[in-house]
Amino acid sequence: MRKEDTVKLISAEGFEFVIDRKAALVSNTLKNMLTSSGSFTETELGEVKFPEISTPILEKVCQYFYWSLQFASGKETEFHIEPEITLELMMAANYLHT
Repeated sequence: MRKEDTVKLISAEGFEFVIDRKAALVSNTLKNMLTSSGSFTETELGEVKFPEISTPILEKVCQYFYWSLQFASGKETEFHIEPEITLELMMAANYLHT
């Protein structure tokens, strides 16, 4: 896979998730960050730092991106969310417009 086909998402703790660009573009916020014209760091480097999103939450967000692509292509499966992370996950989803 080529570097331009991936995006690096970095959690508050510094953990790096390298995901397919297609998956990242599920998020309207990431889509705007990664496709905007101009010399923004996110656009040039293909990486986005999230100082307010913890590693477990960002991991779940990444899982959702892939699940969303599968769902859009007709594969209907359940997306399980642990009750103890629901509030924090909803806040991240709201920020990411997912």
